[in-house]
Amino acid sequence: MKEHNEKIPNPKEIEKEIGDFLTKKFGGSVKMVSPLVVPCEITSEKTEKPTHKEKKIDFDLKPEDLISYLDQYIVKQDNAKAILATKICTHFNRIKRAETSADDITDMVGHIKNNILMFGPTGVGKTYIIKLIAKKINVPFVKGDATKFSETGYVGGDVEDLVRDLVQETDGDIELAQYGIIYIDEIDKIASSRNIIGADVSRSGVQRALLKPMEETEVDLKVPHDPISMIQEIERFRKTGKRDKRAVNTANILFIMSGAFGDLSRIVKKRVAHQEIGFGANIKNARDDADILQQAKAEDLIEFGFESEFVGRLPIRAVFEKLTQEDLFEILKNPSNPVILGKKLDFAAYDIDVKFEYNALRVLAEKAFKENTGARGLVSAVEGALLLFEKKMPSCDIKKFPVTVSVIQDPEKSLENMMALSNRSELNETFEKLAREEKEFIITYLNSNKKNLSEKYGLTLTPSRIQVVASYYSGHIMDIEKVINKIKSFYDDIKKIELFFFKNNDINIVLEDDAIDFIIERFEKDNINVEDFYEHLTNDFKHGLNLIREKTGRNRFFITRSALLNPEAFISNLIKDELKHNLLPNT
Repeated sequence: MKEHNEKIPNPKEIEKEIGDFLTKKFGGSVKMVSPLVVPCEITSEKTEKPTHKEKKIDFDLKPEDLISYLDQYIVKQDNAKAILATKICTHFNRIKRAETSADDITDMVGHIKNNILMFGPTGVGKTYIIKLIAKKINVPFVKGDATKFSETGYVGGDVEDLVRDLVQETDGDIELAQYGIIYIDEIDKIASSRNIIGADVSRSGVQRALLKPMEETEVDLKVPHDPISMIQEIERFRKTGKRDKRAVNTANILFIMSGAFGDLSRIVKKRVAHQEIGFGANIKNARDDADILQQAKAEDLIEFGFESEFVGRLPIRAVFEKLTQEDLFEILKNPSNPVILGKKLDFAAYDIDVKFEYNALRVLAEKAFKENTGARGLVSAVEGALLLFEKKMPSCDIKKFPVTVSVIQDPEKSLENMMALSNRSELNETFEKLAREEKEFIITYLNSNKKNLSEKYGLTLTPSRIQVVASYYSGHIMDIEKVINKIKSFYDDIKKIELFFFKNNDINIVLEDDAIDFIIERFEKDNINVEDFYEHLTNDFKHGLNLIREKTGRNRFFITRSALLNPEAFISNLIKDELKHNLLPNT
């Protein structure tokens, strides 16, 4: 027991003991060389802050960059995308400037954060757009449901738990958590009832509990009345002898809230109608019903059931439009949409490749529109149409599944035809036809967005490279962003080959764009890697190019696709060309 209470030696003492042992055992012939390791005792406290500083927001996006990113995934909602992208970029760029600027306005009286309130019916993409933004800007993000929380101190969820969740998302990094986004959905459900008697803990109580975090406050990480938090605090006190108060400051945490606000349009209509003279009630047509929330004011939200202080802390408002049947079709057709990609992944789990006919997507959009749940209806429409095939096809040997209009409209008969051996060739032909159509659509999409995509990903989309991207998309299940990033990573690896070749052979080669695209195709189709290709390149070109360099002094060669396909002919033509210009001796 006494041994356990002895002081644990530090690394220097251990090193000295081992050194003394080696000297006694082997004399001076064996010595201990200590690695360059910084002792934990030194790094634990002194390096903690710099580590956090490295994790601070390195934000450099501009509003148009973020809008362009969202355009890849979100159909319609141009006004909402513009508002969200602009105010979120401004929020984080202000934080960045505050960290690097000599200006000190942190204590400025009256500073209001750009907290955002989003209006819109269910299924228009409110949650999806915030998840996309959080992923793009790479900041901590948590989502909560307003109906799950109650005022602090009552039974139920505490609104401050969302702030604590941010810390959990960052693995305990409080400083990084202070630059996060908190998204609260169903916020319209906490509008207070105007005829309730007593404390409204789940409505106005939650509004009041949100007021301070939405502006600026310190949220203690220790949860009141939580036995686990108390045990952790006792353990820390036992080890350190200090009461360490750990809290999160919410000054830079952005709050975004959303809801359907079904009855709000009626309130706005009533106000606008009263303000109009004569024929004010003429705004009751269907088109105005879709646009009426654009005219919502603070007074309408207060009448809806929000407290004025709560409304004042949500100065930015974005209204989402209801989706039409054509919008739903555009969503399904979008090469980055998660509904179709997700269904392809479901069948890929059984090694079944799926291609969708565009007319079949139209039928699915029509079915979804009838459900009147916006984009959410797309998932149930697709699942309902293909469930029978997902159940039966894994048990048979069909590996190519073309989803046509007949598959959607008459699934039983379509499945029966597919299972018939006599129809397999027809099935494969239909699949290949849909695969070609998909590739052609991707080529059209890339050509339409060529300038924007080239600038965004730093990859020149030449005609041959567009073909490569389209082929890769057709052969893999990933969205356009991931495909272009993958091709860009191939491109960067291939450009390194030029450097390796020069370093190892003292010969400067430049791989032309068509050659690079050819190599990328080989990476995909032949499953070769950079090292394998470099070895082939060295074997094919090293000796010939070295000969030309020795005879002429030329040390820069442009390698084309045709040169890679026929290196001997390429070298031979180079030699003939040099002879023609009298650069090689006629011996």
